[in-house]
Amino acid sequence: MNYTVIDFISLLGAICLFLYGMKVMSEGLQKVAGDRLRNILGIMTKNRVTGVLTGIVITALIQSSSASTVMVVSFVNAGLMSLAQSMAVIFGANVGTTVTTWIISAFSFEVSISDYSILLLAVGVPMLFMKKSTYKSLGEFLIGFCFLFMGLDLISKYVPNLQENPDLLGFVIEYTSLGIGSILIFFVFGIILTMVAQSSAATFAITLIMCSQGWISFLLGCAIILGGNIGTTITPILASLSGNLAAKRTAMGHVLFNVLGSIIVLCIFEPFTRLVGEITGGCTGINPMDIPMSQEVEMSESTLINPSGGLTSHAQSAVAFGLAMFPTVFNACNLLVMIWFTKLYVKIVCWIMPAKHKDTEEEFSLKYIGRGMLSASELNITQAQKEIYVYSERVARMLAMARDIIHLSDKDPKFQETFNRLEKYEEISDRMEVEIGQFLNRVAEGRLSPASKHRIAGMLRIISEIESIADGCYNVGRTINRQHQNHVEFDESVMKEIDDMYSLISGAMENMLEIVKEMETPEEVLVIKAYNKEREINNLRNNLRDSNIYNINNLKYGYQEGIFFMDLIGEAEKLGDYMLNVVEGVKHQFQE
Repeated sequence: MNYTVIDFISLLGAICLFLYGMKVMSEGLQKVAGDRLRNILGIMTKNRVTGVLTGIVITALIQSSSASTVMVVSFVNAGLMSLAQSMAVIFGANVGTTVTTWIISAFSFEVSISDYSILLLAVGVPMLFMKKSTYKSLGEFLIGFCFLFMGLDLISKYVPNLQENPDLLGFVIEYTSLGIGSILIFFVFGIILTMVAQSSAATFAITLIMCSQGWISFLLGCAIILGGNIGTTITPILASLSGNLAAKRTAMGHVLFNVLGSIIVLCIFEPFTRLVGEITGGCTGINPMDIPMSQEVEMSESTLINPSGGLTSHAQSAVAFGLAMFPTVFNACNLLVMIWFTKLYVKIVCWIMPAKHKDTEEEFSLKYIGRGMLSASELNITQAQKEIYVYSERVARMLAMARDIIHLSDKDPKFQETFNRLEKYEEISDRMEVEIGQFLNRVAEGRLSPASKHRIAGMLRIISEIESIADGCYNVGRTINRQHQNHVEFDESVMKEIDDMYSLISGAMENMLEIVKEMETPEEVLVIKAYNKEREINNLRNNLRDSNIYNINNLKYGYQEGIFFMDLIGEAEKLGDYMLNVVEGVKHQFQE
């Protein structure tokens, strides 16, 4: 036996190079298509066919069903699509992921893509130094593509040869002749391998090498790939752990879809695999079901096995084609059956994970983002936008409380209740600012385009200003509390002037909410309206300040009343400034 520890470590390094190449290639494509993907999902309709096609296209673009499914989970979490819509996209993603298997299959043996990797690197690396971010991202894609196939080529080089090292992988041979038991063993192996690698493409590549070396039969290779179909659900499950109920239901729907389909095929596994073998035989001239394993070569005297071990190049191509055909036929059949039962499927998922009806309005919780895994950083921006709008709505409720507390007497039991609510909301506001800010910083640490990084900077400014609005509303409550402690009361004319000011502030808040709601496409009319509101607020503040001095000098009310009056007016004017700052943050986040 001449297989050394160095060879084994080299094999691990080759696998790592393959996985790294897949990651870089996927991230490069996500950065190129990030905004386009947001637009595709933004116009998502309730049409099941459109949802399926979207899932296929997105998964084919970013070369990762795990990334696209995590993206769907986050978009359901962000309220951008319903559970039924997400199911259709996930159905399509399972078909779209076969594009990756066909790429690996096509270039693995017929064309030695690794021979041309240096040439591709000569194109990809200089693109990293170009000014345009799109070219940089395309360069990353080319580099990842090269690493992927270099890793695949090195895996083939460093895997042990069974005939030269019969004892090394003897344990594999022991489990290849147990009939149904072998199928189940390798099915479970596929689940575990994909969960660890978090990539069905990696499982496919390793299975392709094992079959091409003659370690296992085509039948058992299909069992591994079928198990990988279940193992790939681990990534969206992890991503949904910190999400809301809708996100968890989406992940559960993905699990059920893959598990049910896999179990059905497992029950008719051999006939189904024979069908795939016949399709492959019709296309390549060789039925991979007829190709024996290396240890059976002396018995079969097959011309498809090399004397030195492993399959001939023609046999390898047939196996590669068959292994790519298997998940294609499986996922296509699964889709054609399941697409008609989407509504029933959604009901089953909702029955498994029922809603817990609790009023959490006054409890701290983020609705759309959490501390879970981040994938497809470009697409997490929309998630944050939704959360910022929820944050704005919560602060708008504080403004309503501040307006109410101005009219409440300290003897009214509602006064203390409203003041306590203001205090609690202010604490929640502080925590929400921190949580959203940390989420945005984590997104910014990902692989983002310069435009997206600029947008995150604008969003950080927006949440800071929203928190200032919350502080201002709480300050109104504190001012009123001090007013009552000093036994100061306003007459009706003064209260009317205060109401006029806070009516303008409420109008500015409503306008700000409309702009924040459509943050990606703010209407110019609303932006202009925000500037006009700010001018009205400033003009009224100036007039009230002048009249306040006049009223004090003419003894219409005392100096202390005037101080509290201007404190409330001044705080209102600051609220108007903060609201305008939010609008400007939205306006400028798309401008370099």
